[in-house]
Amino acid sequence: MKVIGIDLSGPRNVADTFVTVFEDAGNHLRFMEVIEGADDQRIFHTISDFDNSERVVIGIDAPLSYNPGGGDRDSDRELRHLVLEKGRGVGIMPPTMIRMVYLTLRGAALTRMLETLRPNLDFQIVEVHSGACMLLRGANAKDVAGFKRNMQARLNLLNWLETKGLSNLPRTENVADHFVASCASALGAWQWSVGRPVWVHAAEPPNHPYDFGC
Repeated sequence: MKVIGIDLSGPRNVADTFVTVFEDAGNHLRFMEVIEGADDQRIFHTISDFDNSERVVIGIDAPLSYNPGGGDRDSDRELRHLVLEKGRGVGIMPPTMIRMVYLTLRGAALTRMLETLRPNLDFQIVEVHSGACMLLRGANAKDVAGFKRNMQARLNLLNWLETKGLSNLPRTENVADHFVASCASALGAWQWSVGRPVWVHAAEPPNHPYDFGC
């Protein structure tokens, strides 16, 4: 099984989109590659190139639906409440809020593209929130709140992710926060796929076609 973590950015800022590819090795995920600055076509072709006999799980850190009329989905309110119990610094934004709407647009468009790969490819998609994935699984709250700005927090979180079963994670002198987020997205998707999420809001088709999990 392959597990893909995607930290998605808005459609005009694809340089910040990171895709990490892992292979399920039983009790852990083995890091295989990272794709930086991935546009929709690159993501599509990366996933379409997988062997059609292999299961693929894709965790996307972006809203994959929006609430009719705008504002919070039920899942957004529920997850925000859980996150606030752990501390502040991890935002759960409504999918139609100001510039979030562009991220939501790309998330919906990307999943529509990926769905065209069925039935030739066996894959599952889950919406994730990378910060919540780490916070709710016990990562240091200060590191999670500050990893977008602080290099040491990013390194601390990579170490923590390895304790949660992500192996062979690369280290560079300037680890990108989007790399950390994509790895956390893969962790959340992996645990969701094996029935061990710390939180999940089930899909509600047709408006919300994917589970939202951590």
